[in-house]
Amino acid sequence: MQYSKRDKVVIEVEVHKILRTFLRSAGEPMWPHHLTMARLVARALRLERSALMQTGVSPTAAGGRYRLSYLMPLLMWPNRAVLVAAEEVQQRLLNVEIPQLQQWLDKPKAIRTGSRWPSEGFQGLLLTSPEAWLKDRLEGGGGFPAGVVTVVDGADDLEEWAERLLSAGIHPVDWNQLMLARPERAEAIRDARVRLTRAVFQHPANPYECCLMEAEEREILTGLFRALQPSSSVEGEAGGEFRPDSSWGLPAAWCGFWQRWQTNGQLLWAEIARRQGLFSLYCSPVEVAEALSPVWPQQPVVLIGAAMDLQVEAQIYRQRLGLGDLTCLKFSPARQNELIQLYLPDRLPLPNTPQFQDALMREFRALLGAGDLESGLTVLIVGDVPLKARAGAALAAEFGSRVQVERTCLDDRGILVTGWEFWLANQGVLPAPHLLAIATLPVPSLENPLVAGRVAHYKQQRLDWFRLYLLPKALSTLQRAIRPVRDRQGVVALLDSRVLHRSYGHQVLAALSPLARTDYLDASWFAQPDR
Repeated sequence: MQYSKRDKVVIEVEVHKILRTFLRSAGEPMWPHHLTMARLVARALRLERSALMQTGVSPTAAGGRYRLSYLMPLLMWPNRAVLVAAEEVQQRLLNVEIPQLQQWLDKPKAIRTGSRWPSEGFQGLLLTSPEAWLKDRLEGGGGFPAGVVTVVDGADDLEEWAERLLSAGIHPVDWNQLMLARPERAEAIRDARVRLTRAVFQHPANPYECCLMEAEEREILTGLFRALQPSSSVEGEAGGEFRPDSSWGLPAAWCGFWQRWQTNGQLLWAEIARRQGLFSLYCSPVEVAEALSPVWPQQPVVLIGAAMDLQVEAQIYRQRLGLGDLTCLKFSPARQNELIQLYLPDRLPLPNTPQFQDALMREFRALLGAGDLESGLTVLIVGDVPLKARAGAALAAEFGSRVQVERTCLDDRGILVTGWEFWLANQGVLPAPHLLAIATLPVPSLENPLVAGRVAHYKQQRLDWFRLYLLPKALSTLQRAIRPVRDRQGVVALLDSRVLHRSYGHQVLAALSPLARTDYLDASWFAQPDR
């Protein structure tokens, strides 16, 4: 269906009417907020005003149930538009949702995929990847026309996408490439590599297999770049500022690393493979707001995600991504069919006490015993890496091959012991668990050198590093982690007593709502698989 400029004002009504007819014809339960969100997306398109929408629905849940809400307005919008989504999401949209919706429109819209705008005359919908779109916007590549309304699906990961693109790395193979490119400096390169290896491996081992680069390592790198400068670089010889470029004859990885390092607000760190005796160097931004803030005025954007911020206005999320004023919307889970049973026992030792590990294992065994007759997946999330391995080994000795540590091949009554990253990455390929037990809140650990480096940055700026960084990260991770359990109306066991004894506990409970909370185990929870 096409509209003239004069008729654009009715697009919200038309989107509502056609989507409602489509949903009624589907003959199956649908996400209850489809029509509301579709009208608001249509309004954002019509007014060309940026918006941020929190759906409360995991992108992997039921194929991302909210996506019909933005697809119908995009397909009915008479002007060109961009949809930014991960490759796997694009494939589902192209093969399932878009063909279904196009059948309901009088004149289907032209659809393309690619890393830049197809042609000047194209007036359809372009699907592109987050990497392609962000890279173009950050570097001013001109691959997408200015002012084109852009919908970003999966905006929960925007900060991570930006961090990845704004990071630079030096891997073991890059040292060999450097010696091939500058053979006359091979001795200096080998010497710097040996000295760096010795210095990096003197850092104490930690579960995160990384360390921040200290003054000694930084000086070795600076000395290497000075040794690599061309003899004609008088400024460099004088010890002043120097910036490696193509005239130095350096591989792109080395030029990019140096240029990134010289940017303000960077973390310089090493990833260590101790068994192989190898390391990689990385330079990453402490925060991405400064780099992203020039991106948003280039076009109206509609950012859509599951749980970016606990508040409707998403003030902390917007601050972290450099977002200005925009319309904010947040959908709450429906209490009647998305309520979880929350087991939150009292009088458990705090996680940082010696008694916690024994108490945690007793709780795990009690939970597995209560749910032993249930056919379904049980997930135990243990963020502490050494504790995760010990818990997996101890439970495997009791429950046998049902217990797997970070594996996706599980039997019908499997017990998955996992960390947060593995669980979030594999929710879409695993069945929804009937029980999700969480050892501790996913507050980023200060023992992680990268977390400690970012906290130090917040402290230098005299900012509240816990409220602005650690707690928002924890709440977002928690909401995304429990989403599959909510879809099943299953049981979440939260075994971190800080929820009961710290001032931020009410925010944790708000992030988990709607819930029915108890401090005792009820066997009836596990006797109703189709509750």
